[in-house]
Amino acid sequence: MKWSSDGFRDALERALDAVAEPFLVLEPAEGREPGAECVRPGTPFGPSRVEEDSSRIRAFVPAMPLDSLGDPSFREAHGTRYAFMAGAMANGIASVELVEAMARGGMLGIFGAAGLTIDQVDRAIDRLSGSLGESQPFGFNLIHSPHEPALEEAVVDLYLRRKVRLVEASAFLGLTLPVVRYRVAGIHADASGRIVAANRIIAKVSRVEVAARFLSPPPEKMLAELVSRGEINAEQAAMASRLPLADDLTAEADSGGHTDNRPAIVLIPTMIALRDRIASERGYARPPRVGAAGGISTPWSAAAALAMGAAYLVTGSVNQACQEAGTSDAVRRMLAEAQQADIAMAPAADMFEMGVKVQVLKRGTMFPMRAAKLYEIYRNHSGLDDIPPAERAVLEKTIFRLPLDEVWEQTKAFFRRRDPAQAERGERESKHRMALVFRWYLGQSSRWANAGEPSRTVDYQVWCGPAMAAFNDWVRGSFLEAPEARRAVIVARSILHGAAVLGRARALEAQGVRLPAGLPRLAPRARGDIE
Repeated sequence: MKWSSDGFRDALERALDAVAEPFLVLEPAEGREPGAECVRPGTPFGPSRVEEDSSRIRAFVPAMPLDSLGDPSFREAHGTRYAFMAGAMANGIASVELVEAMARGGMLGIFGAAGLTIDQVDRAIDRLSGSLGESQPFGFNLIHSPHEPALEEAVVDLYLRRKVRLVEASAFLGLTLPVVRYRVAGIHADASGRIVAANRIIAKVSRVEVAARFLSPPPEKMLAELVSRGEINAEQAAMASRLPLADDLTAEADSGGHTDNRPAIVLIPTMIALRDRIASERGYARPPRVGAAGGISTPWSAAAALAMGAAYLVTGSVNQACQEAGTSDAVRRMLAEAQQADIAMAPAADMFEMGVKVQVLKRGTMFPMRAAKLYEIYRNHSGLDDIPPAERAVLEKTIFRLPLDEVWEQTKAFFRRRDPAQAERGERESKHRMALVFRWYLGQSSRWANAGEPSRTVDYQVWCGPAMAAFNDWVRGSFLEAPEARRAVIVARSILHGAAVLGRARALEAQGVRLPAGLPRLAPRARGDIE
């Protein structure tokens, strides 16, 4: 029997789209083709208007409202309506406006504090504390800074002083004392004896060995050091040894910025299995939740992550293309044109010397090639004075557009304010001086992009993953194709709505009902068209 009449198709499309309502598919009356009357609201349980036709029930599709997707404990813990989060993007790209929009839309946003000064982060805390207060959720990024440990320590000092209760810890290669200190500061037992950690961590990781550290209690050696420093007492150290370091662990697959390019289809179940094993060994009362990031930009990717057991979803690249992001209209236009082949890996500014790379947009910019050239020169020479004159002249003319000695003076002045030890080391060590000068370009390239500096378009560093291209393919021909129409909450709710429609369609197919061609239809929806 063909379930393909126009009446049946239209009725089924409407039913699938009304994700908050359950519906039934009935066999057609004898001698008739399936039509609109074969799709009816209701359930097969208890009294219903289809009771007299119960023998004709072919399939039942349960309600799947958007606020039921994911783990309800995530929504409860973070005070959100949806298990959905906008992850941090450095240099304030995940802006206060983005965080505010997500909170007011019933979702969680993380401010992109990495790369900013302490004063800038402090002002963002002022803004969000005032606009959202304690009634709406928000968090701040804590990025691992292996070459600037004093900065990482200072950021944690600020968060503890300002009572920032939620951080997204990202780019960690291993645990550091500051991140452990943040977690255990103020730990206590409530009236019922339950251990309460005042400060919560969402750890964004892509490596199993790093995930294991965040899923485990803080190392005893670090707890002992905090006790010796007077940061916590012995009783608090004992409490901390019974809790995981992170409340939530985001499995970060192939993403923009820092990434190990892991495939989500492998990474998510691996992290869930790791969590289950460690939680069983440790006997946690509340095991950490595992969410999904990297590639989450369409209904298909969201539905797949949820089907694999993700407790919550995290978006990144697509948020940068939205109007609330702290970047320029020029970058938003570039992102709106990105296709699958338009991304590349390039040296990271914060971990340049280690050879760590970030994923960036290459369409419309020469940044990936120029950054790679700088790293090649860094590896092959002992210092700026060791660079052949002809090659140095090319660098000064095409990439820096300044004499390298002048760049060093600017860089030295910057680090004397931010981290004096870096400037002092640069004065002593020629190799380190070269690294800092080259990092000047890598850092400025992101700021030029965020500011939309027209004279530096070819040098824009725009963090971007393949999710951006998938999103552009999905929205092509819809109102979200235009960059100026992209709003973070509308994008997020459209993704969630499409994921719910897909989930319901798969439930129908699992019961033997073949969908008519073209269904389900997953076009993005405007604000008033969802739920």
